[in-house]
Amino acid sequence: MRIPTTDQIRAWDAYTIEREPIASIDLMERAAGVFTAWFTSQYPDAHLPVYIFAGTGNNGGDGVAVARLLHQRGYDVSLSICDFGGRHSADFTQQIQRLPAHGNVPVTWLKSPSDAQLPRPDAVVIDALFGTGLKRSLDGLWTAMIEWLNRLPNEKVAIDLPSGLFADQPTTGPCVHATKTFCFEAPRKAFFFSENADRVGEWSLGSIGLHPSFWEKQSALDNYLTARDVGQIVRPRNRFSHKGNYGHALLICGRKGSMGAALLAARACLRSGVGLLTTHVPSSGYEILQLGAPEAMCDVGLDSDHWVALPELGPYSAIGVGCGIGRAASTAQALKRLLQKARVPLVLDADALNLLAQRKEWFQYLPPASILTPHPKEFERLFGPTPNSFERNALQRAKARELGVYLILKGAYTCIACPDGTCWFNSTGNPGMATGGSGDVLTGLLTGLLAQGYSPFESSLLGVYLHGLAGDLAAAQCSQPGLIAGDITTFLPEAWTMVLAQK
Repeated sequence: MRIPTTDQIRAWDAYTIEREPIASIDLMERAAGVFTAWFTSQYPDAHLPVYIFAGTGNNGGDGVAVARLLHQRGYDVSLSICDFGGRHSADFTQQIQRLPAHGNVPVTWLKSPSDAQLPRPDAVVIDALFGTGLKRSLDGLWTAMIEWLNRLPNEKVAIDLPSGLFADQPTTGPCVHATKTFCFEAPRKAFFFSENADRVGEWSLGSIGLHPSFWEKQSALDNYLTARDVGQIVRPRNRFSHKGNYGHALLICGRKGSMGAALLAARACLRSGVGLLTTHVPSSGYEILQLGAPEAMCDVGLDSDHWVALPELGPYSAIGVGCGIGRAASTAQALKRLLQKARVPLVLDADALNLLAQRKEWFQYLPPASILTPHPKEFERLFGPTPNSFERNALQRAKARELGVYLILKGAYTCIACPDGTCWFNSTGNPGMATGGSGDVLTGLLTGLLAQGYSPFESSLLGVYLHGLAGDLAAAQCSQPGLIAGDITTFLPEAWTMVLAQK
């Protein structure tokens, strides 16, 4: 699913109004109806008191329409209009005129925040002050109003965007901290960044029927990775296929004391569907790998404790490196030789990235279309600090282009930056996956997908989505606090079943 910019959303609205055709007030009515249907599904008690705080622009018009529609469904609605600037949009004015003639929806016109009525403690507050039309940070009376709203203990629901939040750039001014946000048509980029988590809360999405032909002609750099996207990637198996059809992966991993990382990566690689897997480990890890992953072959290195020499690379269709290898000088030199001699895209994780961060001149040796999987701290070691998530994402995108690699920045909404400048934010995964070894599982999975002939782009999208989906299935069974990395691998078969069903 492509993520539109704020300018594209505005243009899409205008295109729909012109080409459907539909009057802008009727499109607003449609949006209010979609929001109301969602709201009543979230809060089905029709006796629930609802306090709506609306501005006097089009987002405020949405709020006025929602007040009328909720009133018609029996909700106890109070509407406060924050008329701080004296300017009213035409559609807002029409919505005010559509309110019931006999005053069944109490309306209070506020000239300052001090005029606001304190909501009942059990009420839900709806934020309809500003939407995507905001062009600068709020100040003055609006700052005071938002601070007043944020002090309320009530649940707060934002229509389209929390007021004060910018969708496409960092938000430095005051912003409503919503419990839930319901946005129209497509998610906004700001939803995927940690500094906005307390502002957006849980977000949901609904279509208001904007004209599809507009979006078909648009390009987008940012995308939201969904089941539909991966369903177009996954390839069912041919009845007459054999293990030779599904590639031979090599995992270079582990050192004495960290063989668990190698074992987690190996088990996940085997669950990727790879035909053959060889693990290259120090001799101290031989029995661990043979017993823990008997389906894999085990190639023992020259040293008992560390990876120190390059194995034969010829037989392998994909290579993953880094899980648990440590940062010894001899390991660093082995990594350099791998970067220089590999003729297939690599998957680099963990200590492979940390070693690369210490020797940035080695970036030049990265095979084209390799996949790098840093967590935020590893990303910072590789490319330097950034002041906010928007700038970190811009740096991630720039480095993926510059180096010709796929940069997978792990976290909530794991982001895949591609060499063509596009980014994909993942829709699967949960906080229970923030546990040691989860990244090793992803490395094994990505390596196995690459070995099977999925392109680096396809492997990145499919691997990240499957990894998160298996984590969601594991959390449903084991709970988020009780989830361990091995559980993700355990639920990969069920995740595969769900993805294959999208075909």
